[in-house]
Amino acid sequence: MADDSIYNEMKKAGISRRSFLKYCSMVAGAIGLSDVPFLQLEGRNLLSGSVMKQSGYTPSLLVARALESKPRVPVIWLELQDCAGCSEALTRSQSPTLADLVLSKITIEYHETLSAAAGFQAEEAKIAAMKKYAGQYILVVEGSVSPKDGGIYCTIGGRSSLDILQEAAAGAAAIIATGNCAAYGGLPKAKPNPTGAMGVAELITDKPIINIPGCPAIPEVFTGVVAHFLVFGTIPELDDLKRPKVFYGNTIHDRCLRRPFYDAGKYANSFDDEGAKKGWCLYKLGCKGPTTYNSCATLKWSGGLSFPVQSGHPCLGCSEPNFWDGGGFYQGQSAPLDRPAGSIAAAAAGAGAAIGLGMALANQSKKKKAHLDEHSEKKE
Repeated sequence: MADDSIYNEMKKAGISRRSFLKYCSMVAGAIGLSDVPFLQLEGRNLLSGSVMKQSGYTPSLLVARALESKPRVPVIWLELQDCAGCSEALTRSQSPTLADLVLSKITIEYHETLSAAAGFQAEEAKIAAMKKYAGQYILVVEGSVSPKDGGIYCTIGGRSSLDILQEAAAGAAAIIATGNCAAYGGLPKAKPNPTGAMGVAELITDKPIINIPGCPAIPEVFTGVVAHFLVFGTIPELDDLKRPKVFYGNTIHDRCLRRPFYDAGKYANSFDDEGAKKGWCLYKLGCKGPTTYNSCATLKWSGGLSFPVQSGHPCLGCSEPNFWDGGGFYQGQSAPLDRPAGSIAAAAAGAGAAIGLGMALANQSKKKKAHLDEHSEKKE
């Protein structure tokens, strides 16, 4: 249970003070702490940048003080109209790993796919957790909600998805809608939307909601949002679609490795022409990178290995509302549309790039160390 502080939990697991402080530095980078303009911890107001350094507080020390005094974050995870893709992606997260996430940052009190218990035992555990941590837990919702015709198109244990959501949302401190389905309705909402699928924010209006859209959502974005809530006790700054700016502050096009070819007017016209073989821009094949905001081009997938555009497939725009009905996946798009002025903070754009670079370097370092360790063992 989430009663002891995170630092004490880590000490019990054999983590040294030195490793703990390294871990705090990683968390600080993951939530873009250096770009937060105003911080408040234990009643002391601290400004970022030079003032913070003059006060003797670095971002990692701010995180350390929070983790020394705060318990792990209880999480109740609901799966509604979903394919479990976001849960699958989370179990493959490498920065940090799922084990590190569960041990150090959160306590998953209920998750129907990952829980060892099932049936009435799992339900009893969920009810007990909602009572014990009322007003403290984070509710994670995966999948869209179906209120149409009394909710008969998505029922679990004889209860509608809307009923289950409303019950769990009542005692939540904040709600994370992970994946496009939970955020905006996703594939189930595509025309003609026979189940009346909706996103969480369309139904729950009295709770802080963070949308982490994607199909599936990037695991490191989820862990970064949880880490921010853990350190500050608040949700991160959001854009006009309730997405955390630090991760959705740039279009995929802004950071795409194919961007130089776009600027040079070099496009692939089919998936097997010379342009495609040379890695030219996929815009004429329907890539929606110029109008899609996400961290795919910086965080990537599988420990920073790749993402769809890098692998040769156009962006489908899966972190935007109604992306499936937008269609035209393999047809040339019209000119890129600009967002409303001021909707994306410049500071968030820099933070997103820094996070992507930091995590990429961390993953490279881990892989290099593993290779050296393996080589050393063979020599012995």
